[in-house]
Amino acid sequence: MNKELRVIVIGAHPDEPDIYAGGTAALFAEMGHRVKFLSLTNGCCGHYAISGMELVERRRNEAVKAAQQLGIDEYEVLDTPDGELLPTIPVRNEVIRQIRAWKADVVITFHPEGGKHADNRYAGKVVSDAASFIVKTPNAIPEVPMLNQSPVVLLMPDYSMKDRYKADIVIDITAVMEKKLLACDAHASQFYEFAPWQSGLLNQVPESWEDKKLYLLKYWAEFMVVSDEMKPALSRWYGKERADSIQYAEPFEIAHYGRRPNDDEMRSLFPMFPSIES
Repeated sequence: MNKELRVIVIGAHPDEPDIYAGGTAALFAEMGHRVKFLSLTNGCCGHYAISGMELVERRRNEAVKAAQQLGIDEYEVLDTPDGELLPTIPVRNEVIRQIRAWKADVVITFHPEGGKHADNRYAGKVVSDAASFIVKTPNAIPEVPMLNQSPVVLLMPDYSMKDRYKADIVIDITAVMEKKLLACDAHASQFYEFAPWQSGLLNQVPESWEDKKLYLLKYWAEFMVVSDEMKPALSRWYGKERADSIQYAEPFEIAHYGRRPNDDEMRSLFPMFPSIES
């Protein structure tokens, strides 16, 4: 490994970094790089029978377990109540602190211009607003040293706006699918309780791990299984022969407000891509 890379994934709720970027995070971690997950809200609305600090603490504990399953360094959950995230100056300043303190080479977050869930939309918005203050502005948040180079920012395709994102980068996660599924399994309050309750599927949640894997792959396939819009980028980054055999992947759009490195630098920032020679 030539350089230790540092990646931060910023979601609106606990479990979103895992479902959108868990495989990518696991790949970085397996290669010896540093990864942090950050949830900008505490997830206190994410249940039908549990509420308040009981739910917040449960979701924080689930996040810790998910981080262990993925092999990442940190999973931090902030205190803002679920449903109350806004792109305010205090929130923006906290995001600047987080990205600077992590010394991020890569930031992964939501799209700032769409999505049905306000928290997701505002998470993307606040990161985009923070971007211009992260580098070469020493008087902004002076207690945390500025970065000298802008991170590359990737946008997670919130699937309520699937028709509006571009799959610029698609990462083959087949080798770490078990880790991604185990991270989802760690967020039991979401994948086996709240989401099934919302969909009327509580009576279909299985007991064994093998059956749970099939359940997750069935009902969250769009977050894992290769779809048509991913195939051109897979061919670009992996070559057509390998791309045709990839079953599980995570897509990202390169944010217009971040740094746009050339292909050689992209391969250094995403070392899971095969070298051109291979």
